[in-house]
Amino acid sequence: MPIKPAARPAPVLFALAAWLLAAFSPAVASAAYPDRLIKIVVPFAPGGGTDVVARTLAQEMARDLGANIVIENKPGAGTIIGTQAVATSEPDGYTLLMGTFANAVNPSLNAKLPYDPHKDFASVALIARSFNIVVVNPKSPFHSIADLIAAAKAEPERLSYGTYGTGTSAHLAGELFKTLAGVKLTTVPYKGAAPAITDLVGGQIQVMFTTVASAAALILAGQLRALAVTSAERSPAFPDLPTVAEAGVPGYAAESWYGLFAPAKTPADVIDRLNKAAAAAVQSEAFRQLGVNEGLVMVASPPEQLDQYFRGEEARWRKVIHDAGITVE
Repeated sequence: MPIKPAARPAPVLFALAAWLLAAFSPAVASAAYPDRLIKIVVPFAPGGGTDVVARTLAQEMARDLGANIVIENKPGAGTIIGTQAVATSEPDGYTLLMGTFANAVNPSLNAKLPYDPHKDFASVALIARSFNIVVVNPKSPFHSIADLIAAAKAEPERLSYGTYGTGTSAHLAGELFKTLAGVKLTTVPYKGAAPAITDLVGGQIQVMFTTVASAAALILAGQLRALAVTSAERSPAFPDLPTVAEAGVPGYAAESWYGLFAPAKTPADVIDRLNKAAAAAVQSEAFRQLGVNEGLVMVASPPEQLDQYFRGEEARWRKVIHDAGITVE
């Protein structure tokens, strides 16, 4: 008996198959974004500066996106644990990372990161930049950066500065100062800003390059004396304080920053939607107040600007870390 050719699928089956392909393609799937809960991973414990910025951002972006946004704190290993969690998440725009200064320095401190800081992430927006403040004990003889440099050169390594962890902004701002000012200071590591500042107030160490959030109230109360800000420009929050560069160390600038990242291959239209929501968020009253309290300069740049800024910071701190021989034990 001759074999009959297989029957051709009905046109309706072709139409159904085409519809299913389209319905579940990334382009169409992201068109309804967002339609469920969004999570921002903060690779630090609750309560710190990054956590505060992320929660304010989540609150404001949620209004613009019309979706709930929650914060998930995943501290550990110098931000590596939380960062890796986002790197391996689905690239659908529902899991994001609040990146910081640590993201730019970790590649130089850790030879074998469990993720690629560029290939595994897509930039969303540079949210804000911040600066540190050079502070001393108000009973000390130092009233300017010039005084500090003169004393450090007169007695190398007698003066000490406190940090709150290897590779933190307080640590590397001090290392950059030592290099550019041509001085030798003894580094004293602490497990956080609070114990370091306690020793600074008590006279056990002589100087810190600390965050605005940790020092502002003590400066206003007269318990610390501020000498300069570490940013490239003067801060509206402390208009009378010179920059370290103005005060006698040309070329000096050390910033902290906050940037929003998504897993690599997140659809472009989702990245664009998130970027627009972030830009609207930093214009809010909540962020204006946060800027005053935390010493932030709001940015909310396009994704490509965050990528460019991040690569520049990574290269700059790589040199500082290499020259100072800094390693993570």
